[in-house]
Amino acid sequence: MNIIVPTDFSPISLNAAQFAAKMLAGQYESTLVLYHVYSNSKEAVDANNKLQELKTQLLADGVVKIETIAEEGDDFIECLDRKVRYMDAVLLVMSINDKNKLEQVISSSNSLRMIEKNLCPVLVIPQNAKFNQIKNVALASDFKDVQNSIPLVPVKKVLNLFGPNLHIVNINSEIYVSLSEEYLEQRRMMLEMFHEFHPEFYFITTYDFHETLRQFIDDKNIDLVLTFPRKHSFINNLIKGNNTKKLVLESAIPVLAAHE
Repeated sequence: MNIIVPTDFSPISLNAAQFAAKMLAGQYESTLVLYHVYSNSKEAVDANNKLQELKTQLLADGVVKIETIAEEGDDFIECLDRKVRYMDAVLLVMSINDKNKLEQVISSSNSLRMIEKNLCPVLVIPQNAKFNQIKNVALASDFKDVQNSIPLVPVKKVLNLFGPNLHIVNINSEIYVSLSEEYLEQRRMMLEMFHEFHPEFYFITTYDFHETLRQFIDDKNIDLVLTFPRKHSFINNLIKGNNTKKLVLESAIPVLAAHE
């Protein structure tokens, strides 16, 4: 399995590469691909040298297989798009810009643009996140059409890297006394879809999704959050404001975003 980690050698992208390396330590079936795009052929030698230096550093973290690729290009997103397709990558590991204004983040964030392209799951690493272990994973779901809204095969490939405890949580303002038939049916489907991870289910009534999820993450010692933004214009939804936006931009732990 190919896991691509783009890097421009900035501190936040190097941190994402270090996170990925520790995450894949001892994974003999996974290849960590360090990928860099330069804009001028004069930069080729320097880019390849930096990639080799980074590879040497990361091998010390126990990664079994590392490849390095540097290529010239004018459009980073299009270059990365082609590389993901060509290598049939199962995961992208990327950093997120640390900026205050949402519009600035959206306009400059390659991570969010790659989530929008929906080529494979994107693992977004917060600026200061350090890998310890991924033991507990929270899957945040609206429990609507789960069979079609959750890209099961690529998500399970990622989960199988860790074999985590899976906590499936629904946070909304509608459930009061008991679950509706629709929710019970969606729960049954989710249990079948993720049966090998023995998921636990939580239904929480609240009007503050983000704060409730943050508390849930703390209470359950969550190491990774899964979220599945709906297909229709993820970027536009970010501008308008939604739950996935806050997860990706504000979470202190990694967020895996994938959609149907």
